[in-house]
Amino acid sequence: MLERPLPDLPAWTALFERAGIPVLASTAATIDDLVDHEDAVDARLLSELLADDPLLTLRLLAHLAARRRDRDYGQAETVTAALVLLGIGPFFRAFGSLPTVEQRLAGRADALAGLQAVLRRAQRAATFALAFAAHRTDPDAPVIHEAALLHDFAELLLWCHAPALALEIARRQRADPALRSAAAQRDVLGIELADLQQALMRAWRLPPLLVRLGDDRHADTPAVRCVVLAQRLARHSAAGWDNPALPDDLADVAALLQLGAEPTRRLLLSIDT
Repeated sequence: MLERPLPDLPAWTALFERAGIPVLASTAATIDDLVDHEDAVDARLLSELLADDPLLTLRLLAHLAARRRDRDYGQAETVTAALVLLGIGPFFRAFGSLPTVEQRLAGRADALAGLQAVLRRAQRAATFALAFAAHRTDPDAPVIHEAALLHDFAELLLWCHAPALALEIARRQRADPALRSAAAQRDVLGIELADLQQALMRAWRLPPLLVRLGDDRHADTPAVRCVVLAQRLARHSAAGWDNPALPDDLADVAALLQLGAEPTRRLLLSIDT
């Protein structure tokens, strides 16, 4: 476990490349339970069982991209597409007995709770983003859903590999609710996790559309705004719908979806049931 910050972004990127990507214990158990029944499993069914785990999604896309260096694999932007390209048999052979988050954080209940909070936020953000994209009839809706699920994967990896530093960031933000996440990250880590995430996506050769959708600097495009606003909503409504930042979020979502304020509010509450 890393206890002290590294000197710069390349050092952080190299560390996380080497450290590996653990998955949720429930995901690993599902894969191990299905391995003896692979003939009865297809890509769609398997993706439905695994798609709520952003770390498995990340690991699968990175694995397929690495295989593309040596073989003529196509590029996959979703779990389903990756499973189709890789094949069910090769998937089970490559993804059996995976290391898990729970093993990694054994004895660190505080860090596991922090990771689970980020995971819940990612899952809710993905649900919001998919609903926004579907409302806009965006043909890239499945990729927008996946981009929202992956939007904070660097924070998940930080909880896995440097829980003491992740806890310090959380402590500072609790002590000062006005402290922005990026500022707290720079103070504790010397970098911003958004920059680390972009560096890792490029290092792992993830699909360009996913990389672009995960870059908040491109929020002037509707597809990226789906992801950004979904993340904002998930973050600000994590403890309920009375956060003072939510009226601005609702106004921005209404503008994106071209809806009135009250229809937007009803839509969001229906999504978040």
